[in-house]
Amino acid sequence: QVQLVESGGGLVQAGGSLRLSCAASGRTFSAYAVGWFRQAPGNEREFVAGISWSAAIKDYSNSVKGRFTISRDSAKNTVYLQMDNLKPEDTAVYYCAARFGISYLAHEYDYWGQGTQVTVSS
Repeated sequence: QVQLVESGGGLVQAGGSLRLSCAASGRTFSAYAVGWFRQAPGNEREFVAGISWSAAIKDYSNSVKGRFTISRDSAKNTVYLQMDNLKPEDTAVYYCAARFGISYLAHEYDYWGQGTQVTVSS
C-alpha cells in the first residue's frame, strides 16, 4: 500500500516558478513509477510528466516539455515537479500517482494523492 501527499501548490504570476512535491509512505515506493497529472475545471485529467522507478526514464507532455522537470529522491520517498515559466493555462489541480511502469493513462494508476491547486495569474 502506498499513500501519496502533494504539496507546493499556490498562486504565482505568469513566468514564475513553483516546485510541487509528492511525498510517499510505504516501503515499496521506490519500486513504483510516478506520474503527475492535472485537471482544470471542465477538463479531463491529463498527463503532465512521469518518472520511472530508477529515474532513468522521464517523459513529459508536449505542453510542458522544456518548462517542467520531474525528479525523485528515493532516500526521501519524494518525487518533485519543478515548474518554470508558468502560464495561465497551467492553472489546475495537480495530482501525483503511482503504479508499476510509466503510463500516460490516469486510469492505469493504482494510487493517488489528494491534489494541490496551482493558479497562474496573467
